Amino acid sequence: MSAYGAIATPTPKERVTARSYSMPNGLCVTTHPVYGSETDPAVIDYFWRVFNEELAEGKTYPQEGPLTHDEFVNYFFNSVTIVGVLHDADVDAAKFATVKDAMGGRSIEEAIAGCYYIKPNYPGRASHNCNAGFVVPPVQRGKKIGGALAESFLYYAPALGYRASVFNLVYDNNVASLRLWDKLGFQRVGLIPKAGRLRTGPNGTEEYVDAVVVYKSFV
Repeated sequence: MSAYGAIATPTPKERVTARSYSMPNGLCVTTHPVYGSETDPAVIDYFWRVFNEELAEGKTYPQEGPLTHDEFVNYFFNSVTIVGVLHDADVDAAKFATVKDAMGGRSIEEAIAGCYYIKPNYPGRASHNCNAGFVVPPVQRGKKIGGALAESFLYYAPALGYRASVFNLVYDNNVASLRLWDKLGFQRVGLIPKAGRLRTGPNGTEEYVDAVVVYKSFV
């Protein structure tokens, strides 16, 4: 839920479908758009656990958590969510009807690469600006999956009818994230001083960290 409450989404330009993204390490991620209740409950439960672990780390998202199951679903799966599935070689995403098909009998921990939501960042007359939140499970990190998901966002967001993207809080100590968005042509359009109270020390020490506002036009 945004600060503005529930927000209607724009009209999609096209019907979005699963896609494939090859990575330099020889792996491949297929991306699958899902809509709330259509999602496999086991996949939602997995991401709920992973997301609450991320909140407990206190380094990337502003929420302190933990979120209840309903709170998480309302936050991450109340619009369009893109679920990534990892493969050890290039595959044609079109042959998979569902995320479960793409998993191919593998466990969720082995097969699921990550996910992100896409939803309006503002209401009404500004709802053509979207926001996205990304999660890659710790077991899948270090495989360049974040880059593949970010690349897929450049297709899905405009295809869903959005004209631009705004990331409100990319903390400036998240160097890898900022570098990725720079590489993909996003602009750093603002800086919010001391925007996040993050855990930065080995013993849970907290400090206030600046946040960058990151923007990209799709038109």
